[in-house]
Amino acid sequence: MAGTSCSILSFRSNFRTSWLVFDTHRGGNMSGKPFKRKHLAVRAEVNFVNAEEAKNLIAVEGYAVLDVRDKTQFERAHIKSCYHVPLFIENQDNDFGTIIKRQLHNNFSGLFYGLPFTKPNPEFVQSVKSQFSPQSKILLVCQEGLRSTAAANKLDQAGYGNIACMTSGLQSVKPGMFDSVGSTELQNAGKAGLVTIQGKISAVLGTVLVCAFLFITFFPDQAEKLLQLVPAS
Repeated sequence: MAGTSCSILSFRSNFRTSWLVFDTHRGGNMSGKPFKRKHLAVRAEVNFVNAEEAKNLIAVEGYAVLDVRDKTQFERAHIKSCYHVPLFIENQDNDFGTIIKRQLHNNFSGLFYGLPFTKPNPEFVQSVKSQFSPQSKILLVCQEGLRSTAAANKLDQAGYGNIACMTSGLQSVKPGMFDSVGSTELQNAGKAGLVTIQGKISAVLGTVLVCAFLFITFFPDQAEKLLQLVPAS
């Protein structure tokens, strides 16, 4: 039997992405000439939805929520009763190259944004298979929508045919839209590190400056007396 060639064409319409698989198989000979058999099949479909549509899939169509974020974001906030299988896991490898990359990461992204140094989870598909059959209806969520799209591609290749993704991730969710568990709101689960501290400091300074402006505007005499009490440099 000769070799087999295969080409894949993907298209997206109305936020639904389908992959059409064209398989070309070499056949035998007919009247001394080789011939080929062609097979066309729809492999799977991914449904891209916004937060409102995602809520409807859960409540009406019985989709299970699979959160593919890393452990730290998941623990800050997640949809109640969801499943958690991270697409990326913390990279604790100790080879020289990884140690250097981890140190650089911790001094920048880790320090300012509270992001762990991660690597692809080699057990992702197998972990999902241990909890869901290929016929299961699964809604994939992450913080921004990128990891869930990558996870959908992996599960599609593994034979899952009822997959939906929240396009903009949990950062687009309004407070109270989903029952959640954690120390913060779902849309804020991706915020950590010095960025959050800087935001709080800016808010406090802004409040102080506004109060000072109002005091000087409405009580100019008292403000002048206070300024006179400040020692000259």
